[in-house]
Formats: sequence, structure tokens, C-alpha cells
Amino acid sequence: MTHYPAYRAAAVQAAPEYLDTPATIEKACRLIDEAAGNGAELIAFPEVFVSAYPYWNWTMTPVQGGPWFERLYRSAIDVPGPEVATLGAAAQAAGSTVVIGVNERDPHSMGTVYNTMLFIGPDGELLGAHRKLVPTWAEKLSWGCGDGSSLRVYDTPAGRLGGLACGENTNTLARFALLAQGEQVHVASYIALPVAPADYDMVEAIKTRAAAHSFEGKVFTVVACAALTPTIVETVAHDTGARELLQRPHSAFSGIFGPDGRLIGDGLIDEEGIVYADIDVSQEIQAKQMHDIIGHYNRFDVFSLTVHRDPKPAVTLTENDTPAGPPEPPAGITDHDVA
Repeated sequence: MTHYPAYRAAAVQAAPEYLDTPATIEKACRLIDEAAGNGAELIAFPEVFVSAYPYWNWTMTPVQGGPWFERLYRSAIDVPGPEVATLGAAAQAAGSTVVIGVNERDPHSMGTVYNTMLFIGPDGELLGAHRKLVPTWAEKLSWGCGDGSSLRVYDTPAGRLGGLACGENTNTLARFALLAQGEQVHVASYIALPVAPADYDMVEAIKTRAAAHSFEGKVFTVVACAALTPTIVETVAHDTGARELLQRPHSAFSGIFGPDGRLIGDGLIDEEGIVYADIDVSQEIQAKQMHDIIGHYNRFDVFSLTVHRDPKPAVTLTENDTPAGPPEPPAGITDHDVA
């Protein structure tokens, strides 16, 4: 009989030590240990938890934000790199699968940063890294675009695991691409967004997206959202208006949704904390009996989706390593003639 995993999952809603990568890595390791101590075998962290979201893009002109981008670049990490190894060691010590958002430096450019989700197995190995495909709105001032090479689902003890960052969870095709690869558990990472338009409720927007993905795909969705602290507000706010904007409530939500699209247990709004819920992947079987959009409840003779997963490097270098042979004799001259 096929066995499907059942375990406790944790959604971490926390704030980084803003633009302080070593301190944030240390905090992440403490939170991994705390969540695992409470029985969590899957631990999800917010978007770019290591170690800052560029709120200045929303409150300053691009010129004013220039020095802040340099701080973001300097605090970003290499993937793989020493910080990833430290997080891997914490995951291994906890025996838990960890998904965490980071700012990733481009390995060649000194001016490009990616919004990246790391997937780390309970053995501490880096399973993969997903770069946000399209930065949202003002985020384009800070982050480059990822490509289809990281749109993947990973086999883990927590099930077939995929994830998207923040606004990507509104991208129907990206979500379907993960579902079609057999995704069973989805991690949706977010940041608190008090800087949204006045009629935009971030908490309700997150709930809507998570419920939609869970219900449509009949999967579990673990939502991990960053929290904003007074320290971050004071660090980023450059005038009274910005400070008031950044303090807007109802801007962060974390929780875990079942394959029926409903929230399991309680969610967490704005405050730092960890949300726990039990996941039993086998519950997806009966849910998919009615609507299995990657199987019997679709028409692949009518619809098709092509995902280009080849990496998009800045340059492709080719070299001919074949040793040069003796020169060809001129036309009209045979080997016998040369002799």
C-alpha cells in the first residue's frame, strides 16, 4: 500500500535583523530549532528573510534609494555559500525540511540581486533554489528576474514540495506548472505590505491566493509571511509620512491551508510567532476524486502548457578543445605528390 507522509508543519512569521545577515542567520537557526522542538518536520520562512525587503523602493525616489540598494547587495548571500551551509546544518540538526527566502547575489554581476527561495532537506543538503520570476511593481528597482530552470518540485520526507514568492502566487501558469509536476505541499512566502494602496488588504489577499491554490490543486499550502518591527520602520522611514505608511496594520498573515481551501487552525496577523498545523498528504486523494486538474479533470487535447526550463545565462561560451591535426594539403595535390 502506498504511504503518504503525515507530520506537523510550521509557518514562521518573523522579522529579520534588518540588513544584518549574520544576525539574521543566527535568528533563523534559533527559529528552526524552536519549531523542530515543537515537532515541526517542515519549517517555512518568509520571503527574503535573509535579510531585508526593500521597503525604501516604496517610500523614496530611485535616487534616494540608491545607497540602500548597495546595502542590500552587500548583505545578500551567495548560493551556495557559507550562510546556506549554516542553514543546512541547522536543518540537519533539527531533522526538518526548511524553506527560506534570501537575497541572492548574482554570481557574476555586481549590480543584480535575486529574490530567492531555498529548499533544504532534513539531511542539510540544498535541494534547489527558486528565483522569483518577476519582481512585483516597485520591487523591480531591486531585483532581477529568475527563469524557468528553478520552477521545480522536490521529493522530500514532507511530500512533493514546491513554492513561489509573494505575487508569484497570483501567476496561474506558474502555479499550474508546479501542480503538474505532482506538487503535494506548496510553500507561499510573503512580506508584510503596509505600503500597498489604501483599498488593498494584504491579509485578505494572502488568504485568497492560498485558498485558491489549495482548492484548485487539492494541495496543502503553508504561508509564511514576514513581520514588521518598530526597528525596521525606524530604519527605513525617512520622513513622517513614510513612518505612518509603514505602521499600517493588517499587512501580514501566516497560516496553513488544507486541500479543501480552508485554513487549518488559527492564522497569525502582523505579530511575530510560529503557526503549526498537522498535514496528512493522503487527504488529497479524496479531494482529487472530484477535481484533479492535473489528471482526470482536464483536457490535455484542448489545453497545453510549455515551460522553458533552460537557464538564461548572460553569455554562452564555447571552445573547441579538439587538438589541431596536420594541415590539409592544397587542392589538387595528393599525399603522394607531397611525398
